[in-house]
Amino acid sequence: MLGVGHDVVDVRAFEEQLEVPGSHMRALFSARELRQARLRAEQKHDGQAVHLAGRWAAKESVIKAWCEALGTATSPYTLDDTPWAAIEVLSEADGCPRIVLGGDVESRLRKSVGAHVFSDAEPEPDLHWFVSISHDGGIASAVVMLCAQ
Repeated sequence: MLGVGHDVVDVRAFEEQLEVPGSHMRALFSARELRQARLRAEQKHDGQAVHLAGRWAAKESVIKAWCEALGTATSPYTLDDTPWAAIEVLSEADGCPRIVLGGDVESRLRKSVGAHVFSDAEPEPDLHWFVSISHDGGIASAVVMLCAQ
């Protein structure tokens, strides 16, 4: 295990942010994430916000696990340039979540973790994400682990 991240989100506050006129909160998610959250809300007969809040907690947890893998409190991105929509939290057919990093994000992860954790003599590590998302009451939570094989 290279790093672990955990985050919690207040669903009500998150929903209020989503509904603010002119809010860019939905832009933090990919079209696939928005579609899956909408379909899950229809299936569960609840609001889309609870499913997006869980995904948001997972995205935050990805960055935290990545930082831990680098051994620093410094994020691989700044607050202003984190490509949130390219850090996707998608559901498999069975409903289990998975992390999918878009183009540049995947490349940046491999380069940063490879340079920091592994020597040049070692082959590039095979990196895997493990993610668990839950919600109860008004709280959504996620735990993410970054592992190398």
